[in-house]
Amino acid sequence: MTLDGAPQPAGGPAPQAVTQPVAAPLTAAAIFLVVTVRPGQASETAVRDLSGDLGGLLRAVGFRDLGAALTCVMGFGADLWDRLAGPDRPAGLHPFREIRADDRHAVATPGDLLFHIRADRMDLCFELATHITRRLGDAMGTVDEVHGFRYFDDRDLIGFVDGTENPTGQDAVGATVIGAEDPAYAGGSYVIVQKYLHDLAKWNALRTEEQENIIGRTKLDDIELDDAVKPTFAHNALTTVVDEDGEEVDIVRDNMPFGSAANGEYGTYFIGYARSPQTIELMLTNMFVGRPPGNYDRLLDVSRAVTGSLFFVPSVPLLESLADDPADGGPDAASTDQASPDQASPDQSGPRGGSTDAGGDRPAGPPAPSDSAGSLGIGSLRGVTQHG
Repeated sequence: MTLDGAPQPAGGPAPQAVTQPVAAPLTAAAIFLVVTVRPGQASETAVRDLSGDLGGLLRAVGFRDLGAALTCVMGFGADLWDRLAGPDRPAGLHPFREIRADDRHAVATPGDLLFHIRADRMDLCFELATHITRRLGDAMGTVDEVHGFRYFDDRDLIGFVDGTENPTGQDAVGATVIGAEDPAYAGGSYVIVQKYLHDLAKWNALRTEEQENIIGRTKLDDIELDDAVKPTFAHNALTTVVDEDGEEVDIVRDNMPFGSAANGEYGTYFIGYARSPQTIELMLTNMFVGRPPGNYDRLLDVSRAVTGSLFFVPSVPLLESLADDPADGGPDAASTDQASPDQASPDQSGPRGGSTDAGGDRPAGPPAPSDSAGSLGIGSLRGVTQHG
């Protein structure tokens, strides 16, 4: 329920930085809120104040139902990070890189702040989102707000189970949390979000066998197709990449269906956390361009991306330190990325609290690989094994 309710990163500085809940358990509801921040000191002050107070807002709202697993991740786009923290960026932070290949387009859209709000009750998500937007007030510019929901047995609106490949426990921490490769920002993470809209009429006109070949899994029982029969253009074939040692490099996804029946809008909100954005960027390249080029993800024949943004998720101490404006003589943000003794919350012991794995002696691992693995979030993507 707290900002610091996620597993702590392995291989970070000593003491280890407290992470935001990027690897928190999956929930029944979520709100994805992306906003831009207007220019000016007043707008930056509003963001700084919220960075310092978000934990308190979260505790106040979440206390209404400690078992509902309310969490919030706050991420920063490259431009806003430069405005707030100066020229030194986390190593992997940059604006989202669009991809064009024939008529396929991974678009880049504006986004200074991401709020990923999760709970087993939508009313708690909505209440927290209301407080966040009130606090930002006139500082906010354009807004993209998507309300996601769990659909039957974790299926996407295209009818396939949305994921069995998420890492869990310490593996999830190792896949998402920055370690010794960028020590000034250890305990942080990166997140890419995209909103996909599906042409369900076109999709439903396909035979089930054709759909299964596109996804790479069976539709009814969610079994991965054998490599001997799976097409090379299958979604899970193109989004599974291995490093130089032959090991898959994972990300953590918390995708959600969304839609509007009256408007005929049916979609998937993809959200992927990784310790380096290169992991997800490589998957997107394989999907949109193809591996080899031209052997693209056929799911894109019926699904199109309408948003795309990249954010850095600072550790909890670094997030809270943004409240101290360096212009006022406050501490340097990048030097405060250590856990303080008063950040533990008594709420962490509640049912399905954010903390799933603490500490550990897993090494930080090598720098982010140039080739990476995982699977992007439109069909067979989210790890159902994490549900309580």
